Amino acid sequence: MSKEILLTQEGYDDLVKKLDYLKTEKRAEMAEKIAVARGFGDLSENSEYDEAKNEQGLVEQEIIELEYTLKHAKIVNKEEMSATGITVGSHVVVVDEDDFEEAYDIVGITEFDPFNNKISTDSPIGAALVGHKEGDVVSVHLPTGAVMTLTIKQVG
Repeated sequence: MSKEILLTQEGYDDLVKKLDYLKTEKRAEMAEKIAVARGFGDLSENSEYDEAKNEQGLVEQEIIELEYTLKHAKIVNKEEMSATGITVGSHVVVVDEDDFEEAYDIVGITEFDPFNNKISTDSPIGAALVGHKEGDVVSVHLPTGAVMTLTIKQVG
């Protein structure tokens, strides 16, 4: 049984663009690399050829994974889901016990980007926030075993 993969519209569109790039430009680039490497001689001792074939395999694997993700994707409409609390697509501002304020965008697992404060619903903080509303206090169980308390200041 396949699992539904929650995505924002932006995340879905990004994956479609990436898949198109891999299928068109990257595949052509890999075919060219392999052709050039073949020109270096005996394939049994040709490291450039082996490297190009390995890279081609990685590109093909990424294409398969993206196709699977897009096939099982469910685009979350933030407006429809807001009645149930925080969900994929929500922008959340939280305050911790030390009055440190942090803003997060809640995204599906394939869209997470911690450097841009996009956290997945599968992350400890994301999982703790899902379903809650502005003003709620949530406990986040960290991988270290510690528990962090967050107050939800704003949901948008």
